[in-house]
Amino acid sequence: MSASASWIARDAAAVWHPFTQHATWTADDPTVVERAEGPWLIDVDGRRHLDGVSSLWTTTLGHGHPEINAAIAAQLAKLDHSTFLGTTHTPGIELSEALIALAPKSDDPELTKVFYAGDGSSAVEAALKIAYQYSAQTGHPRSRFVRLEHAYHGDTLGAVAVGGHELFHEAYRPLLLETIGVPSPGDRALGPDRGAVADARLRSVMGEHGDQVCAIIVEPMVQGAAGMLDYDAEFLRTARELAYATGALLIFDEVATGFGRTGRMWAAEHAGVVPDLLVCGKGITGGYLPLSAVLAAEHVYEAFLSRPGDRAPRTFFHGHTYTANPLCCAAALANLRVMGEQDVVGQAARLGERLGKLLEPVAAKDGVVEVRRLGTMIGVEVAPVGDRTGFRVCQAARDRGVWLRPLSDTVVLMPPLTLGETETEFLVDALDAAIDEVCA
Repeated sequence: MSASASWIARDAAAVWHPFTQHATWTADDPTVVERAEGPWLIDVDGRRHLDGVSSLWTTTLGHGHPEINAAIAAQLAKLDHSTFLGTTHTPGIELSEALIALAPKSDDPELTKVFYAGDGSSAVEAALKIAYQYSAQTGHPRSRFVRLEHAYHGDTLGAVAVGGHELFHEAYRPLLLETIGVPSPGDRALGPDRGAVADARLRSVMGEHGDQVCAIIVEPMVQGAAGMLDYDAEFLRTARELAYATGALLIFDEVATGFGRTGRMWAAEHAGVVPDLLVCGKGITGGYLPLSAVLAAEHVYEAFLSRPGDRAPRTFFHGHTYTANPLCCAAALANLRVMGEQDVVGQAARLGERLGKLLEPVAAKDGVVEVRRLGTMIGVEVAPVGDRTGFRVCQAARDRGVWLRPLSDTVVLMPPLTLGETETEFLVDALDAAIDEVCA
């Protein structure tokens, strides 16, 4: 028995994986990762796999970066953990300052405060609660959220409520908050005028229900879990305009799109607008440790400050045991420092253009429906050939040394932002050959 087979048998006896149908899990020959270096994952049998999705869209600099490793070790020698409830610590303060300095800029609103969480979903949850409590504490209590169809914001119940991905969320609808869905400006089923259709519907919804809406929440520029549905920046400008006009907050979920993934530090920069709440995660620590954050505008933060004569506390009663864990903050600081020193966002923009050029012949294949790309966020939608076509393409790519993960029949490419030219060509060549094998 190979090392992989032995570990898979032990896994099947003890583990329940996320987003996994265990009736077919072992038959799918899962990869058992033992270690990693740079853009490569190495399994327990010694096989190398290019990490084509940055370990679920997180690793910005690749695995085992010496500066991040050193920062974590140095922090571990000083302070492993201290609660953020009633105390503070230096890496948490320094990271807040760094995030505010990097935040998208405008005269109004200005993002000036950082609230920490543990992962993307928990940060979205915090943002939703902030938006609701803000509406109540500013004298306009509202309980409805406007969301996009096909949206994905996480798996906690609040995040599910503002999602629109039926495959993931339909079973939980009876438990959820009341929301209003508008068409996705990236939905190809709406035709070439999809942006205008979504724009008109958002205007209609906010015109009719705006005084009941505490927030509009969107994934700016790209809906990741929907299959990398990219859309025009004008929709974000419309959302900003309507939020201002109705007194609602605007929430950008940049968990997937932030930290250089779209060729800018933030996807919001493509539209030139700033939300009232910006949610970030995934790449914040370079993929090394779990951490997320909500960046809040000053006017939102001020609504939570007690005033003379207040009968009810304005405190935001929300937080977690490991909020702003010092090791996570140290990893994030090192990641942001390297990104700045090495112009990683610029590297990401150039990598995206290079991938776009290499994928042009792939896009022309009969078995490919569409290639969608913004920066390094790429979805290659393949025409279904029998069951689980996207999965079978990813398995064929793995046989060629590249690890990918599909979203239904859309194969996602989202490699580390510092991927070299040789590895980039290897990635696309493996995908090209895998599509030929499965879809020809």
